[in-house]
Amino acid sequence: MSFWDGLWRGRATQFESGSAASNSIELTKRHSAVSLSKQGAASGNLRVNLSWRMRTSDFGSPEHGGLLRHPSKLFKPDVVQAHTQSMVNVDLDLGCLYELSDGTKGVVQPLGDFFGELNAPPYIKLSGDDRFGSGSGETIFINLDHREEIKRLLVFVYIYDQTPAFDRTHAVVTLYPSNGPRIEIGLDERAPQARSCAVFSVDKVKDELIVRREVKFVYGFQAELDRLYGWGLQWGRGYKSKTGR
Repeated sequence: MSFWDGLWRGRATQFESGSAASNSIELTKRHSAVSLSKQGAASGNLRVNLSWRMRTSDFGSPEHGGLLRHPSKLFKPDVVQAHTQSMVNVDLDLGCLYELSDGTKGVVQPLGDFFGELNAPPYIKLSGDDRFGSGSGETIFINLDHREEIKRLLVFVYIYDQTPAFDRTHAVVTLYPSNGPRIEIGLDERAPQARSCAVFSVDKVKDELIVRREVKFVYGFQAELDRLYGWGLQWGRGYKSKTGR
């Protein structure tokens, strides 16, 4: 077990709730929504995990040493070829726009070190910033015991560096509710110039808490997602700390 995996496991014990589900629900264009309320998962901590690995168009190329002969390489982070032919690392970040019932709006994301709070407003906590595409990925926890204080959420993914490369990564966002099967959303649509993607929303519909697949790629960053979904925040240039969390 690597140092980073050990660090992740240490953090996970602070937030983990519920047991691992043995089956899963995949949200697609055709089946795009699921009710957390109907599966008894509208309480406790909703864990949202982003993981990714690099794509390759040639599984047997000499450059990759023949991935068919070495399938374990599929799960190792790799560098990706930029348009300038230089080698760059892809740093995908997980974030969440929120609006609370009292009208408070904001964002939880690594950029600007907005890591949130789990047991106080906004009841959303980012566990850390994974810059290497490790197996643990990045995780946001949402405290649904305070669901009455949450009006709506939008979970999104963006590329921190200046290289748009969604088409070169295989990214999956997985939701682990407090009860019932996990929910998976793949970001497999090719959008080579996109820098951000709205992945899913959480809204109250009558008396139910509904998770809805969005998977909308945009060419800008958070400000463009904000305009698309009508959040109305003011955005400026932000930076991540050198060490992350």
